[in-house]
Amino acid sequence: MDVTTSIILGIVEGFSEFLPISSTGHLILAGKLLGLGETDFVKSFDIAIQLGAILSVVVLYWRELLVNWETIKKVAVAFLPTGVIGFVLYKIIKTILLGSAAVVLWSLLVGGIVLIVFEMLHREKDDATKSLSEITYRQSFLIGVFQSLAVIPGVSRSAATIVGGLILGMKRTLIVEFSFLLAVPTMLAATVYDLYKNGAVFSVSQINYLAVGFLTSFIVALASIKFLIRFVQNHTFILFGLYRIALVLVWFALF
Repeated sequence: MDVTTSIILGIVEGFSEFLPISSTGHLILAGKLLGLGETDFVKSFDIAIQLGAILSVVVLYWRELLVNWETIKKVAVAFLPTGVIGFVLYKIIKTILLGSAAVVLWSLLVGGIVLIVFEMLHREKDDATKSLSEITYRQSFLIGVFQSLAVIPGVSRSAATIVGGLILGMKRTLIVEFSFLLAVPTMLAATVYDLYKNGAVFSVSQINYLAVGFLTSFIVALASIKFLIRFVQNHTFILFGLYRIALVLVWFALF
């Protein structure tokens, strides 16, 4: 890995983290295109730079995350399922799933089809939950259950939480914002735990590459969040479903 590769992966992460297209899946495929091996550092890099994108949420939503105690409790409840499952399945995720392009491609394909079909059938109700204060702890926990599906690379944490929230009767703009907030403890826990397990063996140059990817993903993610907030006000996620399918078909055609 070099600085240029770190920047490229940071751009990929920042762009895709909050869109329903799977940032982890895109990082794995980008790594294949760039000729990166399936080393522990590359896998840790893919996890750690996601924290850079998550920092953009803290900057934009610091009041909800640091001041609003009710929101903090609901985000914590939503984090529980993923936290437990991620801890229990850590070795499987790190050694098997994160290195598999096949898992990513099939998850992207199936997820794209599900996203399109869901959007064609879904109708938002007039009495849908409109604000963070109206979200119940039951809804929070169940959204966390949906998010836990994203331990499979290619599923997309954003897509899983958003579809889950829509099924549970939440407004589209609300579940998108809640998905942003839920990303903070989820990716913070994943990064800290992975660095605890592997960080001591990284060289100085590798740590520098992490820093470059982290900063790049943070900057790009700021723009990505603002784009998605505007997008969901007038559009469904069918376009993203089509993109996921097209990406898989192009990959199979070329490789």
